Amino acid sequence: MKRKLRVYLDTSVISVLFDESNPERKLLTESFFKEIGNFEISISEITVAEIERTPDPELMSKMKEVVAQFSVLSLTDDVEWIAGEYIRHGAVPEGYPEDAYHIAIAVINGVDCLLSWNFKHIVRRRTRDIVTMVNTLNNYRQIQIMTPAELL
Repeated sequence: MKRKLRVYLDTSVISVLFDESNPERKLLTESFFKEIGNFEISISEITVAEIERTPDPELMSKMKEVVAQFSVLSLTDDVEWIAGEYIRHGAVPEGYPEDAYHIAIAVINGVDCLLSWNFKHIVRRRTRDIVTMVNTLNNYRQIQIMTPAELL
């Protein structure tokens, strides 16, 4: 039996499900969620904390309902260290450590793909290249960083 692809979702993928401001992105994300059973999905303590900070209680509740079915990966010393390396090498700006943590948690836990709609700090060539370099230098496995649309 073929192993399911292990996929990590950052908070942007969850929030887009309820964002009417970009209908195309919402539709692409909904298409991914229709196929979600084909993947082993995880989120992290960072995702949960970001959802908890959602100012709209109704939206927070809807997002919590979506993620309730996913396994939650923890922040560890290894995650903090490799996230620091991503920041030190410029993959993610210093002021956005949560974005580095998303990548680091996925890498440390052997996830195959990280899905995000964060084009500013995560889904961009510079980040992908630096993450590949840092992972190679430190003998961590590589991860694919992409949007939900690219996975389907």
